Amino acid sequence: MAVSSPTLTGSVASTAIARLVNGVLAIAPLANFAKRQARAMMIKRAATMGVYWQQESQNLRSRGEAIDFSPTWEADLAHFTQANLTYPDYYLTSFHAYEEGNLGWAPAMEVEVAAKTVHAKIWPEAGAAGDAKLRQSYHNILQAQLPQPPQRILDLGCSTGLSTFALQALYPEAHITGVDLSPYYLAVANYRSQPHNKPIQWVHAAAEDTGLAARSFDLVSLCLVAHELPATVTKAVLREAHRLLRPGGYFAFMDMNPHSEFLAKLPPYVLTLLKSTEPYLDQYFGLDLAQAFVEAGFEPPTTQFNSPRHRTLIARR
Repeated sequence: MAVSSPTLTGSVASTAIARLVNGVLAIAPLANFAKRQARAMMIKRAATMGVYWQQESQNLRSRGEAIDFSPTWEADLAHFTQANLTYPDYYLTSFHAYEEGNLGWAPAMEVEVAAKTVHAKIWPEAGAAGDAKLRQSYHNILQAQLPQPPQRILDLGCSTGLSTFALQALYPEAHITGVDLSPYYLAVANYRSQPHNKPIQWVHAAAEDTGLAARSFDLVSLCLVAHELPATVTKAVLREAHRLLRPGGYFAFMDMNPHSEFLAKLPPYVLTLLKSTEPYLDQYFGLDLAQAFVEAGFEPPTTQFNSPRHRTLIARR
């Protein structure tokens, strides 16, 4: 059942605590300290649930070979890099405590263990399987609302393919395309896709300007991406999704729920660590998504809360 969104009054975007946190993060040495603390806390938490962060990322770096870094990665990077692509300014910043943001090997090779760690405590009993359970909760809503299985699917901001592979498992007969702005992420996604039976097309492009043909997809998905975007870019992504969908196609969105009790009760220290790694979080929290959908040309979306921290919006073109 669809539910209406509560107002932003009292949300994490507007509290005095949030303003205090923003003031702290405006001081560069304190912001850098917060980033280091956030990363250290995540690595420590990962170990408590049997996710060995550094070991898993090292195994990926070497591709199982007895070396520190496989040279094949650089060849893959060159293959997926569009030389004429200009990175937008909003993307050339620090994300997730990496100074290089998403444009480097470390973030690309650690994103999977990071996702397992961040989503481990959504459901206390799930542990490291929390990430998979979160994506399944999104797909349960998707399956219930789509009248028939989509044949052509686009995964915007696909990262290293976690969301793409989940969509492929959900709709094994579909032709799937993944778009991401980081060629490092796409190189890892391509490597991760090798055990899968059906090829995925990986495209190096911005989600708001993909260069793909209009009206060429039945389903466009934006999963756990918008909280990393300025509000103006999120609106541009919605317009691009509308352009890419065939008439009657569906746009599906899943991300953090700014109105969740979990976020409202975050201690100031933890909120500081979170916001130190997510530079556009306030803009995401303050965006009226349902209105943005309509302004982009979609029918009014349905909204459902698919976890204690996340929401799913689905709309038809």
